[in-house]
Amino acid sequence: MVGRFLGGIGALIWDPGADTYLLLRRAATKDFGAGNWECVTGRVDQGESFEQALHREVQEELGITVRVEFLIGTTHFYRGAAAPENELLGVVYCCTLADRVPLTTSAEHDAHRWVTLREATALLREDNPGEAWLARIIERAEFTRMRLDSELRAFHRHNGFDTN
Repeated sequence: MVGRFLGGIGALIWDPGADTYLLLRRAATKDFGAGNWECVTGRVDQGESFEQALHREVQEELGITVRVEFLIGTTHFYRGAAAPENELLGVVYCCTLADRVPLTTSAEHDAHRWVTLREATALLREDNPGEAWLARIIERAEFTRMRLDSELRAFHRHNGFDTN
C-alpha cells in the first residue's frame, strides 16, 4: 500500500537591516513542542502549494507579508509518535519582511525575539530535538545567504519556487 504524507512549511524570517532572525516560542497550551523556540511553521492545506501555505501561515501567525528569498532545505519528520498520520514532508524557506511593521503573534506563540546568529546559538538547546533543528536551519540559512548571488536571489524573489 502506498502511504500518504502531510506537507509542511517552515518560514525563517531574516531582517537584513539588523542581521537578525525571528524566533517564536510555542505557547504552553500547544499539544506538540510547547515552550520550544521555532520559526513560522504549518501544514499545507489540500489544493495549496508550499508557497501559498507559507504566505497563509505567516499571515495567520504574525499578521504580516514576507518575500521568499531562497530555499533552505527540505525535511522529513514525525509530529509526535512515528506513525503514518504524523508523518510530514516539509520545505523550509528563508524570507524577509515586505515592510517592517509591528508583529502580532497568534495564540500559537506566547513570545517572539529577533536574534543574531550568536544569540540563536546560545538560546537554542542542542540537547532538545524540539529546538536543535532550528539551530541547524539558521546555520544553513547563514551559509546560503553569504554565498547566494544577488541576481539569483532577485530571480527567486520575483518568480518564487513553484514550478507551475
